[in-house]
Amino acid sequence: MTRAPHWKHQKVGDNVCTQLKLWSSETELGDAATGVGIIFSDADNVIPDVVWVSNERLSEILDEAGHLTGAPELIIEVLSPGEVQEKRDKQLKLKLYSVQGVREYWIFDRVRETVEIYRRENGVLKLAATLYKEDNLTSPHHECYVQGGSTNNIME
Repeated sequence: MTRAPHWKHQKVGDNVCTQLKLWSSETELGDAATGVGIIFSDADNVIPDVVWVSNERLSEILDEAGHLTGAPELIIEVLSPGEVQEKRDKQLKLKLYSVQGVREYWIFDRVRETVEIYRRENGVLKLAATLYKEDNLTSPHHECYVQGGSTNNIME
């Protein structure tokens, strides 16, 4: 049995999901959710902290059991402390999400108070920016703006 993440880990995921949901309800372009299972194959299935998917894409990849069977446009992970967890999110999941066609991947590090933004470039997810707590978080791929200004508001 796996242990539940730290309270602050969950809070960061909830905060970013809430902001994405607010933006999504204003634009009606898609939706965000936490703890959604993504089944890329029998061997490759994950449950990211947060996903955002456009309405059009959702209709293509949502199966009858309520799982995503393809890549959403945006995946967000909140790092759990530890070398193993960091390697999993920054290497293994980054590679999987890149191969599967995720357009953007955000990794929140609540200890360092940073967000690494990976964006698809020439068919591969590449580090586009590292944001700090006073920086604004935007997404050019989705014309999405995480409201509340800085990443500090998300990592409270």
